[in-house]
Amino acid sequence: MKSGKVLFFSLVLFFAGDTIAVTVSSAASSIAVPAGQQVFSSSFVASPIVSGDPSQALPVGVGAVSSGGSTVSLQIALGQFSGPVDIYFGIYAPPIDPNNMYLLTPTDTLQPVSVQTVTSQLIPWAAGGSGNINTPLFGDIPVSALPSGTYYFYLLVTPAGSLDSYYLWTTSGYIGGQGLSTVQPGNVLPVTVDGALCSANSYSNKPCISVTVCTPGTSSCQTINDILLDTGSSGLRIFQQVLSVPLTQETDGAGAIAECVEYADGSSDWGPVQMASVILGNEPAVLVPIQVIDSTFSSSPSGCSDADISPYDAGFNGIIGVGLFAQDCGPICSSYAQSGVYYACSGANCIGTTVSLSGQVQNPVALLPQDNNGVIVQLPSVPQGGLTSVSGYLVLGIGTQSNNIPSAVTMYTADPQYGEFLTMFGGTMVSSFLDTGSNGLFFPSPSASLLPDCASPNSYWYCPSSTTNLSATNEGAIGSPSGVISFQIGNADSLYNSPNNVFPDIGGTNVGQFDWGLPFFFGRNVYVGLEGTLSSLGSGPYWAY
Repeated sequence: MKSGKVLFFSLVLFFAGDTIAVTVSSAASSIAVPAGQQVFSSSFVASPIVSGDPSQALPVGVGAVSSGGSTVSLQIALGQFSGPVDIYFGIYAPPIDPNNMYLLTPTDTLQPVSVQTVTSQLIPWAAGGSGNINTPLFGDIPVSALPSGTYYFYLLVTPAGSLDSYYLWTTSGYIGGQGLSTVQPGNVLPVTVDGALCSANSYSNKPCISVTVCTPGTSSCQTINDILLDTGSSGLRIFQQVLSVPLTQETDGAGAIAECVEYADGSSDWGPVQMASVILGNEPAVLVPIQVIDSTFSSSPSGCSDADISPYDAGFNGIIGVGLFAQDCGPICSSYAQSGVYYACSGANCIGTTVSLSGQVQNPVALLPQDNNGVIVQLPSVPQGGLTSVSGYLVLGIGTQSNNIPSAVTMYTADPQYGEFLTMFGGTMVSSFLDTGSNGLFFPSPSASLLPDCASPNSYWYCPSSTTNLSATNEGAIGSPSGVISFQIGNADSLYNSPNNVFPDIGGTNVGQFDWGLPFFFGRNVYVGLEGTLSSLGSGPYWAY
């Protein structure tokens, strides 16, 4: 990593007086000092756009690379503010250094700050000014000198001396090295585990992506970070607190459709089902029912009486389920009104109802025009003891494009009803599944002496006196094929007391089932084959790795 940092500084710590065109919109009047918290996300643009409306401003330009050119030329431009403000600028470059964000200081140098503590170590680039900035940074940086991957630029404006309110503009895009195309394949989404795409209140082993949600039939869209990537469920769910675009409520004859989703860890989500136009990566938008998580909606049923209240409460802005199934419930909810999942609500009264397959919350991948037969989760290896964060990719489709062709993996069929296969562990065969949404490996302890529970309040985690080597054998749902998986379990208390957040060796108890959570995915390309679809690996549902 040291060499990567040296490369980064050698590229950017020089200046040139090159001028880049700045577009000034017709609305470029004085900008109001932030009075709330607003986030605006965009793809790369060549030149900044100055506007008096912060939602229309694009203050960070990247030059020719935005259209496939061979140089990155950063430019920041902002109009005049109505009062004094502090301005912050940051760069997150996971291909070079996934653990740190680089903040621009008042002396125009870059200061590395851990992505986990960046909110507590913010350094204003320009403090107490009025804006009115038009500044090129670092000259022309050759694309061929940069490692390929997704790069992120952040511009934050706050009232002078306060971080309570802000405008945050984020722009990101794929930059290819060695003269490669700078256009990221449309079927690839960046993933960060406890990194820049996750919120500040994240928990350990949390994989995050961004999704774009639009009002159906319009260009009114919002890109939302901190969406938990979950291969153990299906469908998109977003907290109403972070949604700023209006969506269309689903209804039936008895009222507004709502849903109660209960998870294995005892948590639950409640809220209305609404139609959204959803964009994954650079794929075409798909019209899909999603759940808007809102614990205050109408009257929640008993299964969701203790539903998540807010993003802070849950630890994420939303969940995207890209698991084995096209819908989150399936045929039972289209024929049985008392499934405990879907409800029709009128006023404060909600009653169980049936919902057609097309009206249920759906896996948006299944609705894509081409890359619709599954996903590939690609995450790097993590050493024993962990790292602060890692970055990887979610690739849409299996064998549908040149970048998702299966290679050197074994396919394990899954039960078509529950999406499970089999694991032999400690002489006992149990059902099992692969789940990025679980932040550890959860399985029955072979013995209390080998894997004792941690002391309260962490008694659901294992705390062996030293890191323990274990192995299990996975089998397809039909009993074949089979393959041995070796893994380690460390002392959870010790891991949590370390400065790291991403752990390959953390686990806890789970009676009668083996939950291969996120640690399983480190160092592997894991294929998730959707039900009823085909690929060169076979017919879904299946797992492959």
